[in-house]
Amino acid sequence: MEHETISIDITSCVTLYTKELYSWAYYKTGNKTLSEDLVQDTFLAAIKSQKNFKGDSEIKTWLFGILKNKIADYFRKASNKIPSSNIFFDGDTWNEKEIPASWKMTEDKELLDDIAFKNTLSDCINKLPAIWSSVIRMKFIDDRKTEIICSENGISTNNYWQIIHRSKLQLRKCLELNWFSV
Repeated sequence: MEHETISIDITSCVTLYTKELYSWAYYKTGNKTLSEDLVQDTFLAAIKSQKNFKGDSEIKTWLFGILKNKIADYFRKASNKIPSSNIFFDGDTWNEKEIPASWKMTEDKELLDDIAFKNTLSDCINKLPAIWSSVIRMKFIDDRKTEIICSENGISTNNYWQIIHRSKLQLRKCLELNWFSV
């Protein structure tokens, strides 16, 4: 049984859904330019495949599905570009210049309640590679399960744990430079 193709007014879709698609892409990537590109790619893919839209879902749902796949594809490609060398460790020990400094904190300094610290931490997360930033946000801010994070970012469980580990090291270094040594 063949389904009838539904006519889609892409111009109206752009007007109606760009803001929501962009917000979702930015939430997932933390990168304005990348988010804009992903939304544009979503609409281009919708134009190319609109003849396949059968109306089994809302157009908005269909567009978000395309965007989700575009984001996963981006992160999948980005994860293949992550360097395999480890600048922090030499075998099982720290490289001497990369040993973490001790963080000197006073008892009256509650970091999680400090807006300036939160801003610095957010800036440090945004400096991570896009896939690392996404994984860190999903794990520690959204409290998402590993399987969901891997699925949505198109990465393996082993890659996930490697990203978590390397991200924590980069965040620690960034916080040392931008918060604890200031």
